[in-house]
Amino acid sequence: MNIHVESYSGHKLNERPIKFSIGDRTFFVESIADQWQGIDGAYFRVQADDGNTYILRYNEVTDAWTLETSLDCRQNPTNKT
Repeated sequence: MNIHVESYSGHKLNERPIKFSIGDRTFFVESIADQWQGIDGAYFRVQADDGNTYILRYNEVTDAWTLETSLDCRQNPTNKT
């Protein structure tokens, strides 16, 4: 899935994501839990301000970001009677 990502560019272009938009929703990256280099790009497992975890991929050849997967990490409230 294609997304719009705003990233920090320090030593290199698009070094790490800062915030991203999917449709009309914008998510701020609170932390980067992991990052690694794959054959097809740089991957970032990020914790967003909605409490969920997302894996974003940046392809340096095409200069494009994609959303690889998302995981709902929010806990469901328990019902007390």
